[in-house]
Amino acid sequence: MNGLPIPDPNCTPGAINPTVTVAELRDPAFRTACIRQQVTTEQEKAQTYRRYSIPHPANNSGGSQSCELDHLVPLELGGADTLDNIWPMCGPPGVPLAERYFKQKDVVENYLAWRVRRGELDLAQAQRGIATNWTQYLADAKQYCTSERCQ
Repeated sequence: MNGLPIPDPNCTPGAINPTVTVAELRDPAFRTACIRQQVTTEQEKAQTYRRYSIPHPANNSGGSQSCELDHLVPLELGGADTLDNIWPMCGPPGVPLAERYFKQKDVVENYLAWRVRRGELDLAQAQRGIATNWTQYLADAKQYCTSERCQ
């Protein structure tokens, strides 16, 4: 959408973790590490590349990172850490790390989480919206997420 990748809904429809509430997301002590890798292992998640017929990238870290196994509904919005919520988000090639698609989606995730925590956006609405088309929020996220906001 909008020239940016979205996952195949047959492979990655998105999923939420019903145990994560708005109250938890608002708690300054909440960390996604508490719910990460509770259901699926890194090895299981790596199989997602095969489901999408994408070769697992070599040297995929730091400034050379070209792909990220992305949670469609991010953990910071109560997304599930399950295979139906994970997809390989790759590219575009030849651009700085900050301009890679997964870094752009991170801005959207931070923006939506910020709005949910402030009570400006319903959690379920944010979850549905990002699962349907994360790109619909990118322009607003870039406009509103400055160094002081969305952190």
